[in-house]
Amino acid sequence: MSAQCMLTGAQPGFGNRISHSHRRTSRRFDLNIQTKRYWLPSEGRHVRLRLSARGIKTVDTIGVEAAVARIRARGVKI
Repeated sequence: MSAQCMLTGAQPGFGNRISHSHRRTSRRFDLNIQTKRYWLPSEGRHVRLRLSARGIKTVDTIGVEAAVARIRARGVKI
């Protein structure tokens, strides 16, 4: 599975790890991806979403119905 938020589309960032001697090696900034299970009343079932911490807060604000509509508008299958 990819480390990508289904709602926001956020992906890992890339950069450099810099040592004390200032040598640079590549590194990856991973997202705080979590799997959450929400009840979707319109379909009468639970949906399992892979969301970042910011995506979870967005679902709490706009509601699960609107969040699922946004995810489907992005072309992600649920």
